Amino acid sequence: MSSEFGNRLHVSIFGQSHGKAIGVVADGLPAGERVDLEELARFLARRRPGQNALSTSRKETDAPEFLSGLQDGVTCGSPLCAVIRNQDQHSSDYAALADTPRPGHADYTAWVKWAGQADMRGGGHFSGRLTAPLCIVGGIAKQILARRGIYVGAHLFSVEGETDVSFPLLPAPALFEEIAAKPFPALDDARGQRMQGAIMATAQEGDSVGGVVECAAVGLPAGLGEPMFDGMESRLASVLFGIPAVKGVEFGAGFEAATLRGSVNNDPFCIHDGRVETTRNRAGGILGGITSGMPLTLRAAFKPTPSISKPQQTVHLGRMEDTELVVSGRHDPCVAHRAVPVVEAAVATVLLDILLEQK
Repeated sequence: MSSEFGNRLHVSIFGQSHGKAIGVVADGLPAGERVDLEELARFLARRRPGQNALSTSRKETDAPEFLSGLQDGVTCGSPLCAVIRNQDQHSSDYAALADTPRPGHADYTAWVKWAGQADMRGGGHFSGRLTAPLCIVGGIAKQILARRGIYVGAHLFSVEGETDVSFPLLPAPALFEEIAAKPFPALDDARGQRMQGAIMATAQEGDSVGGVVECAAVGLPAGLGEPMFDGMESRLASVLFGIPAVKGVEFGAGFEAATLRGSVNNDPFCIHDGRVETTRNRAGGILGGITSGMPLTLRAAFKPTPSISKPQQTVHLGRMEDTELVVSGRHDPCVAHRAVPVVEAAVATVLLDILLEQK
């Protein structure tokens, strides 16, 4: 099924944005792992909607209800199933959209694929709302990885020409915690203010903006991953592209590497404290699909939110004629800042899967 991923840790996401509930089943979590539910709640709160003017006003508690897999807060070996009840749906906002697909959304392609039967209220199964259950398993994966000395963190790198500083060569776990505690996930607060200003200015125009999230994982041992089609980049990119609105993924220097000479792009090796390291990290901690022991770094590009209040050209499917559409309802002017923990969740879940696979 398309909404499933993982080899040893098999994850399945289910539900629709305006259905009764959304949820996740994670089969393969190691038994005996205590889950700090308060820490998990703090992690889920980082992507929760309705917290400020930078996001949709939809109010959801996003409190997970565990149906199986946990016994007294400890994983018990059986598949973990958790649901989040939807509480604040305004389905009437979407009544007029059944025959008029929103530009930039999956309305039209879902209508074709499922012969008009797809539930597309609020984006249906394609909605960013489905990242909440991903964050449940990702938040648990982060806790399990941390016990093994592996830490994952991210920040909003850029929005509409406004750019944050990049992670240092060797980011410390404390830096990830510092970003997670901020109301806006930027390394440099002054730059973060400018990014917030760009989002708010666009929202006042009835438009939207995209953004880039930078993520790093530290503490990974060298030798994880496989060459070619099952490489570390391939496994991570497959899940990252499953996050709604992601349109690009790059590792290390990424596309910039195409503009560099080999003498500049190559990362020189050195011995530091008795271990092999590199003096820079343009490879993003991955060589030949296998981790090098340096921090794994990547960036995910998010498109602007398609639902905007400006008039847009579309079609009326019933009459097969051109028409104009103005989208009402509650929508994020930018999804990228709320997607920071989602990228962390995706990366942590894939890394745990690979770690379990190659233990």
